[in-house]
Amino acid sequence: MLAPIAAAVVVGFLGWAFQSLKPPPPKICGSPGGPPITSPRVRLSDGRHLSYREVGVPKEEANYRIIVIHGFDSSKDVNLPVSQELIEELRVYFLYFDRAGYGESDPNPSRTVKSEAIDIQELADKLQIGPQFYVIGISMGSYPVWSCLRYIPERLLGASLVVPFVHYWWPSFPSRLLSEGLRKLPASDQWTFRVAHYAPWLLYWWMTQKWFTSLSIMARNMKVFSHSDHEIIKKWMENPDPNQEKVRQQGFHESLVQDLIAGYSKWEFSPFDVKNPFSDRKGSVHIWQGFQDGIIPFEINRYISDKLPWIKYHEVPDKGHLLIFEAHLCEGILRALLLG
Repeated sequence: MLAPIAAAVVVGFLGWAFQSLKPPPPKICGSPGGPPITSPRVRLSDGRHLSYREVGVPKEEANYRIIVIHGFDSSKDVNLPVSQELIEELRVYFLYFDRAGYGESDPNPSRTVKSEAIDIQELADKLQIGPQFYVIGISMGSYPVWSCLRYIPERLLGASLVVPFVHYWWPSFPSRLLSEGLRKLPASDQWTFRVAHYAPWLLYWWMTQKWFTSLSIMARNMKVFSHSDHEIIKKWMENPDPNQEKVRQQGFHESLVQDLIAGYSKWEFSPFDVKNPFSDRKGSVHIWQGFQDGIIPFEINRYISDKLPWIKYHEVPDKGHLLIFEAHLCEGILRALLLG
């Protein structure tokens, strides 16, 4: 009598566990029942689409063409505080796009660090912005910049990594440095990044369960933000972005979860394997880091710049994770990238 009951309990538990671990089907933009397509898109060689937004002077008239790569839980609708006067002065064309699974860009079930660079290269070619261009990666959007530096360096005229993502299991790094950096984060973030790296199959459940916090920024833990960050967030709350609701519209798994899995996967290289793409031509690579950043430990990015002296390192003493959203710093980032 007990054996059938026990078997039923086990089967029921396994069924519940399977359903909890398995994300729901994605809601693809333009598909039946999916969100509408409201932005221009390009079709990639694998059949996926990338959604994009163009800002600034027409690309045919631009002196500088920059691809902006948004961060975690963001999209092509991120607004950098760049004045029209500066855009006209420098003749800048900006190309923003939704990374795979975000906004109106199709998910990529085979997403990797390398595929991010390939997407950027195809996007540039489809829109005919020229054989070479600049890239700016913000936070989580910086691992695609490392990918570009590794896999398509010949396409770059310059690169800026702003408060860039760090991988706590990068090869060729002192393990103590990475461990100490990880321990500086809230415990919830530490465990989420461990799950993303060691047990990616568990990450969807981990980030959607209601028993404990998975990521501090998603739980609106304001302690990870600096005083200057708080001022920026206050302004955002006064004027909320109506497009924010589109960021995850195709699925929580397709956007946030797959982004973390790709970023914290086992890389084929470390930053120390990247060669200076501008050793024999004009161009530069920059890292911008807030000293008071509670999300990205400054020690790791400082160490990278020490070991790769061809990277120009800018550590801003009284700023945090949102430093690029301060107008004077954003202008400084642009001028350093474009004018040296």
